[in-house]
Amino acid sequence: MPQKPIIYQVMTRLFGNTCPSRKPNGTIVENGCGKMNDFDAATLESIRRLGANHVWYTGIIRHATTTDYTHYGIPQQTPMVVKGKAGSPYAITDYYDVDPDLAVDVDKRMEEFMALVKRTHKAGMKVVLDFVPNHVAREYHSIMKPETVKDLGEDDNSDMHFSTSNNFYYCWGQPLDTSRLPHQGGCEDLYVESPAKATGNDHFDNCPGPNDWYETVKLNYGIDYCDAGGRSEHFSPIPDTWSKMTNILLFWAAKGIDAFRCDMAEMVPPQFWAWATDKVKFVYPHVKFIGEVYDPGQYRRYLAAGFDYLYDKVGMYDCLRDVICHRRPASDITQQWQVNDDILAHTLYFLENHDEQRLASEFFAADARKGIPGLIVSALLNPNAMMVYAGQELGERGMDVEGFSGHDGRTTIFDYWSVDTIARGYYDRRRLKKQERELRDLYSKVLRMANEEPALREGVFYDLMYVNPQLAERQFAFLRKAQNELFLIVVNFDDTIVNTSVKINHHAFEWLGLPQRCMTAKDMLSDNEYQLNLEPDMSYDLSIDAHYGLILKMIL
Repeated sequence: MPQKPIIYQVMTRLFGNTCPSRKPNGTIVENGCGKMNDFDAATLESIRRLGANHVWYTGIIRHATTTDYTHYGIPQQTPMVVKGKAGSPYAITDYYDVDPDLAVDVDKRMEEFMALVKRTHKAGMKVVLDFVPNHVAREYHSIMKPETVKDLGEDDNSDMHFSTSNNFYYCWGQPLDTSRLPHQGGCEDLYVESPAKATGNDHFDNCPGPNDWYETVKLNYGIDYCDAGGRSEHFSPIPDTWSKMTNILLFWAAKGIDAFRCDMAEMVPPQFWAWATDKVKFVYPHVKFIGEVYDPGQYRRYLAAGFDYLYDKVGMYDCLRDVICHRRPASDITQQWQVNDDILAHTLYFLENHDEQRLASEFFAADARKGIPGLIVSALLNPNAMMVYAGQELGERGMDVEGFSGHDGRTTIFDYWSVDTIARGYYDRRRLKKQERELRDLYSKVLRMANEEPALREGVFYDLMYVNPQLAERQFAFLRKAQNELFLIVVNFDDTIVNTSVKINHHAFEWLGLPQRCMTAKDMLSDNEYQLNLEPDMSYDLSIDAHYGLILKMIL
């Protein structure tokens, strides 16, 4: 039976770390680091019971870090081109290797990863792995690649700004100007790169600034961004980077990966994705591709190139965030799903991820409970994919000042740190606070019913907002139906309890084939029962708590 994908994202190095020191800018010795082995059978079962059927292990592939692993034969990175003590998981230093921070036995880090994949599958969940196609760390060098594979840049002609045979772009004759970069180390840690390579965020000169992705360099997929006529495409013959990156996908797919979350997918041409996804799916037809695409105008183009799901960040995420914060009316949710009506099954909804501010942070809603109606809408509106970021279900606020990651409402991806809510929620539940338990229980109810209830997993959707203008500002109502099950779902984004009426119109009865009779409706969140006389254009009086919802199930 097909399931609605419920993805639980973990920042792997943070999740299992229970070290309490939390020293800003602390080293791995001072602050500790979570390991892949922390995801034991009990922990994975807890994640599965939450309602997840996929785990996205963020930061598995070896990336730049200031921690010294040279005694394991792993090259040391220059601190000037590493963000934070731990480094960004999106500055890959070896696409064929596993982050040594995450291993109990560094020499057996790949074996530990393979065991993690096996445990996750045994727990009944699938494995999502990051694929970072647009850029690599400045000091990228693979020590674990197969003998037959040539390294990225190994045969590049650095005297050419652009060539389809090159893996990188070069600022010929110009060394990298590091004068604007923050100095994490001393003078002995100055970084030299000559000629300079283009920076990952499409910065094509030799002097990136502190707000650029200065720790990364841009990969060349056959687009000349700086030729005399502007941007031009050169895809025949096939650029060398296409083959190398596709082989990396095949390498990880062979390890049992079920899906790739493709970082900044829209910065890589769709022509490459069509070529690569076809080759991967030919060998591993079960493997899914999840794309981080921010331009809604590009959604259909990237889906046609082989993606199964795309982030709907600029659409539904931005809309729900504004509705939760009372900057937009709830009726705008209708506009957002309508824009993508033909591709809804291929969108990925979320309220948090590693890039975004935490719901409970002072920069967002300041209270995790305010996100409950957004959770219900994200999880139950349609059969599309849903993602939860570790700690979201516990009300993690993301207000720590960890070091490189400052006071910004986000959980760091750059620092060695531990997240106390996660440590309590998964490794010492006796310390969980009452409100944390209640929030997690609510998340579990909503996420589990998204797959356990056929009408919510795969049923028909009907938006009730156009016949209920009284709800437009702070409430949202819709129906889901499959076979003999009907759900009436109404959420309240307001700060106070609302007493309102909701009409089910004549067209809904025709479209969904609803019977006309008195029904018992059970609220799936409270177990309260309501008697509803189902008739076309009948209005039903309902009371909904602040920042909450009713999920009324009827057996027809």
